[in-house]
Amino acid sequence: MKNDTTLPAGAKHRFRPGIFSQVVAATCLGVLLGLFVPHLAGESRWLTDLFLRLILMAVGPLLFCIVVTGITGAGSLSAVGRLGFRSLIYFEGMTTLVLLLSVGAAMLLRPGQGMTFTPSAEDLHIVSSYAANAHVLHGQGITGFILGLIPRSSVAAFAEGNILQILFFAILTGCCLSRIGDAGAPVTRLIESLSALFSRMMRLIIALAPLGVLGAVATTVAEYGLDAIDRLASFVVLYFVAIAVFIVVILGGCLLACGVHPGRFACYFREEILIVTATTSSDSVLPSIMAKLENMGIPRQVVGLVVPAGYSLNLDALSIYLGFAIVFLADVTGTPLTLTQMLSMLATALITSKGAHGVPGIAIVVLAATLSAAPSIPLSSLVLLLAVDWFIGIARAVGNLAGNCVAPVVMAVWNGSLDRSRVQEVLVPRGKMRSSS
Repeated sequence: MKNDTTLPAGAKHRFRPGIFSQVVAATCLGVLLGLFVPHLAGESRWLTDLFLRLILMAVGPLLFCIVVTGITGAGSLSAVGRLGFRSLIYFEGMTTLVLLLSVGAAMLLRPGQGMTFTPSAEDLHIVSSYAANAHVLHGQGITGFILGLIPRSSVAAFAEGNILQILFFAILTGCCLSRIGDAGAPVTRLIESLSALFSRMMRLIIALAPLGVLGAVATTVAEYGLDAIDRLASFVVLYFVAIAVFIVVILGGCLLACGVHPGRFACYFREEILIVTATTSSDSVLPSIMAKLENMGIPRQVVGLVVPAGYSLNLDALSIYLGFAIVFLADVTGTPLTLTQMLSMLATALITSKGAHGVPGIAIVVLAATLSAAPSIPLSSLVLLLAVDWFIGIARAVGNLAGNCVAPVVMAVWNGSLDRSRVQEVLVPRGKMRSSS
């Protein structure tokens, strides 16, 4: 009789596919739809738009609650300030390092050699909108970036989904709640309850990820076909290899130095990697990776501050892309670059890429702003990279995701707050733990 009562409970979950299996199935189905029913697949983009819109609806309030509760739970504002300062040092150091390494690798390999580009009037028209946005981005400079941190109103930050502005408002709110003590306790409890509410809401939204993946893959295959990557293949392949080396060598080395197994860490985030690969957007998994990082033993205040800030300030894969693209376009257009021009472009890239996360066509816009520092490279050459931007976006999104998953681990180790026993419990399979014991 006991067996009869326990079987149904186990059967309910035993054959239920997890989100990983669902995303894989949705990816395969999307490829089939794009190949064999392209007219139907071309109209399925709304599934991805629906999923991303639901994410954007809930991610702002959730981030606000997580950051505020993290600061109020830290107990010391000096600890929060120290964490923020260390995070900025890490972000700037990592993005500068990978940008310099990517330029050096591109100058050594020269992926654009053997190609020639002659701009046409149509090419200029195609990139005109990106160039216009680039002038705005480039013209803001450091002062524009600082002013851009502050929302025009507390509601505007959430309405526009500006992560940096939400982060600024949340830090200010958390600091003030910590300063006023018991008077702010009811507000703190309310925010904690709202955090639980939006976490539950986000869990329901993430369950729709397979639909978003299905729409993205089907639309892309129907529009471009599987052989679209043939054009500029050398540049695309080189960039994918560079991202792989960055993840395995640099990020993997950081994890090993922190005492975390890189392979198990990557496996822990396999669902998020699949979703980002299909949608080419890391926004869709932001709440999920924050929850997983906290679950594996990283303090809430570290996750709440480092991850949202990293989404705008720690775009490692974008830095690698900018380094390769600058050298590639210079080679294709036959433009010699002086050392002064190269340094000026690299400095521009480091500035313009900050806080630009979420801007449509961000990579092309930032690249256009970067090229303005060396006007001898024609902006019309950007049309070459537009042709394969979606494929480049796959590696770019995965690379940025990986960088922002590793950053909180590094910060937690730097602060001495990583729960290593919890890390082992979460990342090491139970069978291996038993055998080792």
